[in-house]
Amino acid sequence: MDIDVKKVAMLSRIRLTDEEAAELGPQLSNIIGYVEQLAEVDTTGVEPIAHPHDIAMPQRADIVTNVNRRDALQAPAPKTESGLYVVPKVIE
Repeated sequence: MDIDVKKVAMLSRIRLTDEEAAELGPQLSNIIGYVEQLAEVDTTGVEPIAHPHDIAMPQRADIVTNVNRRDALQAPAPKTESGLYVVPKVIE
């Protein structure tokens, strides 16, 4: 299979030198040959999947495990109000 590497590069918006195109030609031909080989594989009885992760994931129970420690964490703060830290105004 002869692939026009320059045309593929132009469609992909990739600038190639002639040397690079000569090197990539056989590589692209090998890739396309491999894809054609995969197309010949018998997939009878194999269920198609949309995504490999389309399976049910185990989920943990949505239970609160941490207690509210806001008061203990704000105790060392110089000033708090209604559960918020009070800081000096920095922009006039």
